[in-house]
Amino acid sequence: MSTDKRITLQQAAEIVKNGSSLTFSGFTIWRRPFALIYELIRQQRRGLHLIEVNGGPQTEFLVGAGCVDIWESCWVGHELYGKYGANLSRKVGNKEIIVEEYSHAEMMFRFAAAAQGAPYAVTQTSLGTDIHNPEFDMLGRAGKRDGKRIAKQKYIFADDPFFDAGPQVLIPAVKVDVAVLCVQQVGEEGTVRVAGQLYSDPEACRAADITIVIAEEIVPEEYLRRNADHNTIPTFEVDYILECPFGGHPTGMFGKYDVDGAFLKDFYTKTRTQEGFDAFAKEWIFGLDHLSYQEKLGWPR
Repeated sequence: MSTDKRITLQQAAEIVKNGSSLTFSGFTIWRRPFALIYELIRQQRRGLHLIEVNGGPQTEFLVGAGCVDIWESCWVGHELYGKYGANLSRKVGNKEIIVEEYSHAEMMFRFAAAAQGAPYAVTQTSLGTDIHNPEFDMLGRAGKRDGKRIAKQKYIFADDPFFDAGPQVLIPAVKVDVAVLCVQQVGEEGTVRVAGQLYSDPEACRAADITIVIAEEIVPEEYLRRNADHNTIPTFEVDYILECPFGGHPTGMFGKYDVDGAFLKDFYTKTRTQEGFDAFAKEWIFGLDHLSYQEKLGWPR
């Protein structure tokens, strides 16, 4: 058995360089890798390009901390604990961040295309909407479309040449430097087992150049082999692993712990201003590590 893939939380954060494109596991308020997100904020990472099937609390924390320059997705918020992303909204209003919007389905198709090694996806999703208004090609307007890590064009219209099915939209596959997954179990060599819904985790992993897996527990590979059909991602698709119990808090981890709704609601209420965010970060992020963060929360909680 090899343990060469094991790293610390601090080492994981160092893999995410300034200017990196980044994506995460989970969905809205479930299985977001908050232990690493907090560490990125502590290390004052800057210029990040978040590319997400959908946003959530992780987006709001990184955006509020000034870590993000570009955000590509369709929605951000805290579900019933705070509907919209107040930090992202504030940064957009102040012209401090570029938001490139696709529909939810288009974002999923872009990740699926990247996972398959395809340069683009073809869909009819969002035809006739302002998603395809050229005025809203924000990366194009900012002169960011270099054809390398960011596609030359946001989309292209084309007619179906095979079955005459009419207009189609060609949308570029995502280019992601690092994917960070937060899961229940990972094997010592990197086999991932997710309990509950998988969301877009397999696609996020396969779309990224580097995949880091934060797990509630690291278990023997032999244990995962017993019911191999329950496994989600194979070892060769995972670059680094680390064991970090409660690493998803305040988001939930199916079978382990629920969403901490009170914590998210408190965050949403207090961080509608930058001063409010800075005060919240001073209390809950800076000066702490993951263990002292849990101790501050209180073990009964």
